[in-house]
This record gives sequence, C-alpha cells and structure tokens, in this order.
Amino acid sequence: MLIDDYVAELDGALSGPHGPKRDLVVEARDSLIDTADAFEAGGLERTEAERLAVAEFGEVREVAPGYQAELTVVAGRRLGVLLFISVPITVAMWSVLWRIYPGTDEAWLAQPWWYSSVSRLLDVVQLGTGLYGGLVLYALSRGSRWIRRPRLATRSLGVLVFASLPVTAGLALLMTFGMNAPSTLHGLPAVVANLVTSAMWAIQLYGATRCVRMTRTAR
Repeated sequence: MLIDDYVAELDGALSGPHGPKRDLVVEARDSLIDTADAFEAGGLERTEAERLAVAEFGEVREVAPGYQAELTVVAGRRLGVLLFISVPITVAMWSVLWRIYPGTDEAWLAQPWWYSSVSRLLDVVQLGTGLYGGLVLYALSRGSRWIRRPRLATRSLGVLVFASLPVTAGLALLMTFGMNAPSTLHGLPAVVANLVTSAMWAIQLYGATRCVRMTRTAR
C-alpha cells in the first residue's frame, strides 16, 4: 500500500521520544487513510485514491521538518523536567544524609582550607543546573510564544548536562578524597545514595544525548 510505504518513510525520517513519535506517525497515517477513503468513496480505485491522498499530504521531506520540530520540543521538555526534579532531589538527599550521619569532630577539624568552598561550588553548580532546566521547561511550554528557536533551547540543555556532570563528579570526588579523616556515612545508606545518584546521572546523560543528536539532525 502506498500509504504504508509513506508512513514507513516518515517514521524513518523522524527522531525523538518513542511515544510522541509513534503518536505523530499514527496521526499522519489516520489522516491519509481518511483522505484515501473519501477519494475512494468518490469513485476512484483504491490505489489511485491512496496516491492522491499521499500527494495531497505532501512529500516526506516537506512534512518531516514540522513533525521533527515538535519532537525536539518534547525531548527538551522531558529533559527540563528531569533536571528540574532530579538535581534538587539529589542535592537534598545528600544534605539529609550528612545531617543524619554527620562527620566526626576529627573529620571536620581535618578538612583542608578549600573544602567548604568546593562544597558551596558543588551546590551552586547542581542547583544552577536544576534551575536552568526549569527555565527551559517553562520556555518550551508556557513561554513558547516568545521562543523563536526552540531547537537551540533543547540543545542548550543537552550541552549543559555534558558540561555540568563532569564538573559535578570532579567536585564530589575532590570532596570525598579531600577529607583527611573518615565520616560516619558508610554501609547501606552510602551505597543506596550512590546508586540513586548514578541512576540520575545516567538518565540525564541519555536525555542529553538524545537532545543533542536530535538538534544536530534538525539543523
């Protein structure tokens, strides 16, 4: 069927989150079928009806950019939500753990002079990333009428993740190995916290990779 071939080509031309992409492709197929059914009801053969429906819908290279732009915005919103929620949660989790399992007096007295500055910088980097994610999320939803190039907003989120995660990991490692005495945070709580943090980072990297790849394709 001509419609099936067209839909398969359109599906291959698009890149983005699976669910929204599937919905757009199904919507396009339903529209084509409805148009072809109308032509067939008017007396045309099915093959000719589908050919006219496809021609009326437009070539894939003409239609795909509009669908791709919508998918790019969806990907940016998803990453914005993820950063806005997961980064503050990670910061809050570690803050609570350090309150529940405070360092020993020996550990605090043995901290190097730069330790508190690095700790504050780590908080700024993490919270700044979460805040920027929230701002982009707003820009791609309620503020979309003022955003002329949403592709760049989506791409900036991906670039931000690639830039901030190495900095965050480096600062965290510096603080971990910078303490000259052991802390009381160990065992299961430490393992769970590190697993949660690693999972958050992995999901952020996945979303950032998709955003960067999609915006490169869209360009």
